[in-house]
Amino acid sequence: MPKASVEVTLRRFELSDVDAMMAWASDPEVAAFCRWEPYESREPLLAYLRDTVLPHPWFRAICVVPGGAVVGAVSMAPTAERCRGELGYVLARAHWGKGVATAAVRRALRDVFAEVEGLRRVEALVDVDNPASQRVVEKAGFRREGVLRRHYWHKGRARDMVMYSFLASDPLPAE
Repeated sequence: MPKASVEVTLRRFELSDVDAMMAWASDPEVAAFCRWEPYESREPLLAYLRDTVLPHPWFRAICVVPGGAVVGAVSMAPTAERCRGELGYVLARAHWGKGVATAAVRRALRDVFAEVEGLRRVEALVDVDNPASQRVVEKAGFRREGVLRRHYWHKGRARDMVMYSFLASDPLPAE
């Protein structure tokens, strides 16, 4: 049975979002495939929010509708090549498997191609051992390009990553 459509909005983060962020940033299962270790206290997360997230050119809070609760984050990091960016996302475990991440990635694609001048390609590098995240980008319309073997050093070992891409010329997925 198909999942009911979920509605999300994206907005810039605010310092007051630190407690909502703590809900997922302190969860070891959420952090398993992330570049960071789970946060153990609010202060280092607040510093990350202030020093990294707020000045970032495209880092957005994922908010569920109704209510607008912040349940995750999606970002598009610029690369050395102006025409290319790298997608990242994280979602509180309570919202896994409900279509929230896919809806947020779809909305992010619409927004970044409209907002980021010169952007022609968004890439998503997904760990081969994270099939749920692979499904998110596939459902959002990304094309699987291949596996980059031992591409990324992650928490003590070299990891294989699946490369996905979405081009500005690809049809934007329905929300």
